[in-house]
Amino acid sequence: MIQFERFVLENGLRIIVHEDKSTPMAVLDVMYDVGARDEDPGQTGFAHLFEHLMFGGSINISSYDEPLQMAGGENNAYTTNDLTNYYIQLPVENLETAFWLESDRMLSLAFDKKSLDVQRKVVCEEFKEHYLNKPYGDAWHKLRSLAYQVHPYRWMTIGKELSHVENAKLQDVKNFFHKHYTPANAVICVAGNITVDQVKALTEKWFGDIPAGEKYRRDLPVEPPQTEPRKLEVRAKVPLDALYKCWHIYSRLDKRYYTTDLITDILSGGGSSRLFQSLVKEKQLFSNIECHHFGSTDAGLLAIEGKLVKGVKMEDAEKAILEELEKMKQQQVSEMELQKVKNKTESLIAFEDISLMNRANSLATYELLGDANLMNKELEHYQAVTADEIQQESKIIFDENNCSTLYYYSEN
Repeated sequence: MIQFERFVLENGLRIIVHEDKSTPMAVLDVMYDVGARDEDPGQTGFAHLFEHLMFGGSINISSYDEPLQMAGGENNAYTTNDLTNYYIQLPVENLETAFWLESDRMLSLAFDKKSLDVQRKVVCEEFKEHYLNKPYGDAWHKLRSLAYQVHPYRWMTIGKELSHVENAKLQDVKNFFHKHYTPANAVICVAGNITVDQVKALTEKWFGDIPAGEKYRRDLPVEPPQTEPRKLEVRAKVPLDALYKCWHIYSRLDKRYYTTDLITDILSGGGSSRLFQSLVKEKQLFSNIECHHFGSTDAGLLAIEGKLVKGVKMEDAEKAILEELEKMKQQQVSEMELQKVKNKTESLIAFEDISLMNRANSLATYELLGDANLMNKELEHYQAVTADEIQQESKIIFDENNCSTLYYYSEN
């Protein structure tokens, strides 16, 4: 059970405090309720561009990293389709440095053409390196736009196309900032060897005067059910043929999310999992294969992807995957196999909770989803999943009409 307290400033900023007296460190985790799904379809990649821009200096602090290093701290950030997160870890006696830095960024970034040019160049290089020039780098760009017709999950966090970031104007960037990076649209989690009173005083001092901004209300298009199979063939200079299949699943707050998560573990959770045992080890059709889902807030995707062994026909590889999925539909998973994946999930959760940084991040994430205490209920949701539910959901999810497939052929 992770203990915490919650309070809200007058400007709408939500604060979670998690005390841990066993550590000399403190973590300040700032989570903004904005991700790639909140972008204009004609201006994608902005949430990720901001992750970079936020390190380019703010109105009163020209260098972000220097004072933090002098305070013995480290920081990082990440962006997903659903959220943007900035986090700092430093010795608890220097915690105020983190408050000073983060509040100034929230108050106002140092918007200038030079900073935008520098960070735009960095993001464009990242786009080219990871998504255009890397083997299979464009696979998920293609799959997302195949699987999603209307929901903004149809583009990746990096952006739909390079030109969107290349053509980003300073005013567009400012508008995006003032719309999303406000106290009303953020959650802060402070964790470590601190007290609630201490955190209250620091947040009032550093964040209390920042104007609330307007609470962003999401009104995203709902993806309609897929009613027929979708298929796409790609040929490129890659070392091996690859096969990608994905199916629509549920949103993060749907109780069937936990059933789906366990299905991916049964199929692909390590060396004793079904896909690895059958298709890599025994039949030797794939050199590697995995099943995963995106854990996205809105209705997401469950995917199976694998590289074929040289000489194996795509039809044979796909048929073998479908046979494994048919077993999930026709036969109930044994209690022993189900308990094994539940135990694995339990140990993963326990292992994650060891790190102070992870605890702070999880509390902020769950608060963004609606309630930080959801973090303490995760395990019981997994434990409640039955073999019957696994079978029923397998029948619903692994329907060919709900499937999008990418055949990625090697030209070599």
